[in-house]
Amino acid sequence: QVQLVESGGGLVQAGGSLRLSCAASGRTFSAYAMGWFRQAPGKEREFVIGISRSGGSTIYADSVKGRFTLSRDNAKNTVYLQMNSLKPEDTAVYFCAAGVLWYGSNSYPYWGQGTQVTVSS
Repeated sequence: QVQLVESGGGLVQAGGSLRLSCAASGRTFSAYAMGWFRQAPGKEREFVIGISRSGGSTIYADSVKGRFTLSRDNAKNTVYLQMNSLKPEDTAVYFCAAGVLWYGSNSYPYWGQGTQVTVSS
């Protein structure tokens, strides 16, 4: 089992930045790729960004390319999602997940509870 706890969400103006963190406990953190998903009200959960176990590879949703970056510190069992140039359409609950690096949610068996990000126009 892996337990995941997200933090860093909040309210920000359009064009601003936020950094989300996801702290993991339990089984070996470095054994898992990490991903972030988001879910806006009335919409399905969607993939945002993912990083490989070593941190050497990252995959992105087209909607966040050039704005979001993901890094991990395996010594601290934490991943960091840096979100820049935020847009109102980025407003959602953001979920951290652990599993196999891919775009589909089924590839990630472990999930955090989510953190709210609200971008005002």
